[in-house]
Amino acid sequence: MKHIHKGSWSIACVCLVLGFMLAVQFRTTQDLKSNVSYQRIEEISERLLQTEKERDKLKEELNRMQKGEGTDTSDAELKLRAGLAPVEGPGVIVRLDDSAMTSKAGENPNLYVIHDDDLLRVINELRAAGAEAISVNGQRLIGTSEIRCAGPTLSVNNVRSAAPYEIHAIGDKTTLENALRMRGGVAETLKVWGIQLDISVRDSVYVPAYKGSYKHEFAKPTEDKDEKEAKS
Repeated sequence: MKHIHKGSWSIACVCLVLGFMLAVQFRTTQDLKSNVSYQRIEEISERLLQTEKERDKLKEELNRMQKGEGTDTSDAELKLRAGLAPVEGPGVIVRLDDSAMTSKAGENPNLYVIHDDDLLRVINELRAAGAEAISVNGQRLIGTSEIRCAGPTLSVNNVRSAAPYEIHAIGDKTTLENALRMRGGVAETLKVWGIQLDISVRDSVYVPAYKGSYKHEFAKPTEDKDEKEAKS
């Protein structure tokens, strides 16, 4: 009987310990679930708050657009891109002048004079280097601008001017300068014929607005061809 009684106590103790351990494990699991749920709620609440802020911001922007506010800014941006507004910024000023060298016997004297293709080479290098605005002797260059020979002068936007030619270009001044001075580039080529090319790097370069006529007589807005084909 003593052995049976002692065995019962042993079983009771083991059951008590197991019960305590199960209770602790259950409580721990519940606490863990509670913490995870609370963290998740906090995360969702934060996202919801951020979404509400974005929604309110979009509503304000929509209200401004519906009231016509911000139109001036849009017009200013369009004028800037079209070259219809004067601009100022870092860049370079390039001065080109006819050669001071005397042509040798049998040589073509026109090789020592600046031509439209010489000017175009300089301008194309500047554009390729990221120039955002360019003018030649005060004439702003846009998409429809022309540069061509007109007797002993050059015509830019149908305005004639003679050498020296001063090109103002706005952009990354270091990149613009390097594009013109690179080995085998336009500056080195023109130097062969004695064409004077001086590059001045500036923190502030002024480029005037385009003042010529700007109209499309034959070109009319239409639907994008690719979009039209995709719809059909």
